[in-house]
Amino acid sequence: MPTKLEKLLDSIDPDRTSEVTFRRANEAINAFDTPARLKRWDDFKACMGSFCSHVEAYVLSLHEPIPVAPDYYWSRGVRILLKIYGINGEKAAFEMARTGNDGGLYAVLKAVAMHIADEYAHNEIAARICDYWEGLSLEEQLAASTEYISKYGHLLPSELTEGSAGRIRANLPKVLEKHHELIRKIRRVGR
Repeated sequence: MPTKLEKLLDSIDPDRTSEVTFRRANEAINAFDTPARLKRWDDFKACMGSFCSHVEAYVLSLHEPIPVAPDYYWSRGVRILLKIYGINGEKAAFEMARTGNDGGLYAVLKAVAMHIADEYAHNEIAARICDYWEGLSLEEQLAASTEYISKYGHLLPSELTEGSAGRIRANLPKVLEKHHELIRKIRRVGR
């Protein structure tokens, strides 16, 4: 019979969380009516706002986008573009869309969709870990730390596992959030 930790790790497995979310984001990209090139700033703003709304609906498996003011999704898009392309990211993305350079509008939309998908997958994983951790007694938390170290300690940097692995024991919820990324990287190496 699987332990609570094994059930949690199974529920946050990349094949059940991020990979599903990334697939939905790719479906959203394919279903979006993408203009070939955008020459005007206002057209770019409208496209990005519409696209962010569209992707969010797909990633969350909604039947239709959430009805909010168009400026909301444009401002969400700007925050994402700043994270992806840095300072003045919205202007850099517009230049890519306008000129077709560096993959053009498609590359911008792909990057935005993957960023949205990654955010939602991360939030889902963090919520599941928080729910799991808060449902454990102190003794169960200590036992979960010991179980995790015995099963996965060999995959972690030695500076985390040396001695009594106190850093892992003190921060297991954060370690569990990174576990998902670790498993994704290991699987990518094997492909």
